[in-house]
Amino acid sequence: MIEEQKEFARRRQQFLRMVGEGNIAVIASASIMQRNSDVEFHFRQNSDFFYLSGFDEPESVIVFVPGREQGEYVLFCREYDEKTALWVGASAGLEGAVRDYAVDDAFPIDDIDDILPGLLENKNRLYFPMGAQPDFDQQLMDWSQQVRGRSRAGVSAPTEFISSDHILHEMRLIKSAQEIKWMKKAAKISVKAHIKAMQSCRPGMYEYQVEANLKHCFMSHGAQQEAYPAIVGGGHNGCVLHYIDNNAVLNDGDLLLIDAGCEWKKYASDITRTFPVNGVFNEEQKALYQLVLDAQYAAIEQVKPGNHWNDPHDAAVEVLTKGLVRLGLLQGSLSTLIKNEAYKPYYMHRTGHWLGMDVHDVGDYKLDDQWRLLEPGMVLTVEPGLYIHPNANEVDKKWRGIGIRIEDDVLVTKKGHEVLTDSVPKEIKDIESLMSKVNDD
Repeated sequence: MIEEQKEFARRRQQFLRMVGEGNIAVIASASIMQRNSDVEFHFRQNSDFFYLSGFDEPESVIVFVPGREQGEYVLFCREYDEKTALWVGASAGLEGAVRDYAVDDAFPIDDIDDILPGLLENKNRLYFPMGAQPDFDQQLMDWSQQVRGRSRAGVSAPTEFISSDHILHEMRLIKSAQEIKWMKKAAKISVKAHIKAMQSCRPGMYEYQVEANLKHCFMSHGAQQEAYPAIVGGGHNGCVLHYIDNNAVLNDGDLLLIDAGCEWKKYASDITRTFPVNGVFNEEQKALYQLVLDAQYAAIEQVKPGNHWNDPHDAAVEVLTKGLVRLGLLQGSLSTLIKNEAYKPYYMHRTGHWLGMDVHDVGDYKLDDQWRLLEPGMVLTVEPGLYIHPNANEVDKKWRGIGIRIEDDVLVTKKGHEVLTDSVPKEIKDIESLMSKVNDD
């Protein structure tokens, strides 16, 4: 807990410096979302809000006022209420916010209309996550207008409205040592879950039974939340990029594509593995799988400081296109096929994305219209794939319905990279060996 509070304090100090004296930043929590009737979805805090506060309650607003004598870090939150505590559990309340979350000043959320306009007075710039919560944006405009109405009394309102995203998301893009520690923990748990999925898979099971094994492993190791809805797609379902129905029978002779990861301390992991339901690749599956694996290795080799964001993608595309020509799925010169993106019917997505508190994490991919350079502390996924749709009549029937993706989480280090999720088997011989041992037991 002490390490966590030090981490949050460090972030706040950096954020306060970047906002600067004479300005103010306001960020609202996530809202409770209704599932149906009077049932709510499990609450998940807004990542930017949590990144700065560690405060995990709805109906809250954090305010940063650099240079404020009474304290630069202000929180509006729910007051502690005995009746609410009886039904849904205790909230921190005002005292708990100050005691446990290092807040300088805590006020009831019901008093925000009376207090926040005063904090806006005589500030030049107002930073907030513009467009993320339109209703709250309107509240900020109303409060600013209220302050502006007092101009004859010598009070001024902010004259510039600036998105806080640029500051916060650049901060979040470069992970600290503590963040890397948490991400490695998430990766370690997810690695165990994927191995368990391979070990438990049998023809005749349903996709959701494999998903249940993943979730059981996450939670039994302390990760109560998935980082995103798991994709467990057998056979041609593996060709559906965001397949989440997970309700089909797993057939002997098919591949199973699993894209799943847990969340630890609000940090995501993201792993994809593809393996045979019966534990043995057939020749066509083996050929396409090895091609995707070679493409992933080539892409990972491009993850190092000084290379730009698109280098891994370019490397994967070259290997995949060359392999598709060799296997007879494409025809023509390599350079022309790549230039014309002839591979896209079979590989239609990018080779990765930033990873952090969100599975598709924040951070610009281009700066000044140029791919940004990779820097130590960045974490990205590397996930090439091939998806030969069942209706791809332009290719030999033997390839149709095969979907393959291989994904790992990769940290950019000072000297190169570190694959955080490399302990999940992905070589053909290693997958078959693991699954054969289990099937023999």
